[in-house]
Amino acid sequence: MARQERAIRTRKVILEAAGAVFDEHGYTATTIAMVLERADVTKGALYFHFPSKESLAQAVLDVQIPLGAVPPQPCKLQELVDVTFVFGQRLLSNSLLKGSVRLAVDQFAPPGVDHSGPFRQWADHLVGVLEQARRQGELLPSVEPRQTVELVVGAFAGIQLMSRALTDRSDLAERISVLWGHLLPSIAVPALLPGLDRGPDRGARVLATLEEADAERDAMERSAR
Repeated sequence: MARQERAIRTRKVILEAAGAVFDEHGYTATTIAMVLERADVTKGALYFHFPSKESLAQAVLDVQIPLGAVPPQPCKLQELVDVTFVFGQRLLSNSLLKGSVRLAVDQFAPPGVDHSGPFRQWADHLVGVLEQARRQGELLPSVEPRQTVELVVGAFAGIQLMSRALTDRSDLAERISVLWGHLLPSIAVPALLPGLDRGPDRGARVLATLEEADAERDAMERSAR
């Protein structure tokens, strides 16, 4: 059990270091040596978990959906909005997520690295949320969930790239709020609009709730041991 926990911690350290290096340098300029130096682990430890630079990059790409998790909401459109705000909030400080986003738009990644995966995974995940919203009567009759979700994913990718280029993402929350201000009236039934929270601080508030719940769960697990 102790060995397994060490292996999990080591893998996490390597992934976080790789995310930071990929974010700073992109796929092509990143080397295994850079990741080893940042992670402060042996080459054997890294290759035990990731046999190649390509597999390491793919693992970094695959973290996006878990890091975008939010608490379920009775209103599924609010849940969709929350996903974008929490993801944007995490992007401000989470090096692993930053690296994943950088790789997703890095056109120099080799064919063995599926940098398009996060776009498909996000679309598939969020279509389910929007389908629930439709069953609950939250959507205008003209809304087609797949088309709407792909628009949201593409628009979000674009504004976060613009925010990074212009302000190192310091205005990302405000840009997300503006995005929803334009999109929601064309998606939601009018009666829902006043109750949907798209305040720029929405991500910080939801993330604080998630972190508090995680801390309580960790404390309970420690006390049970």
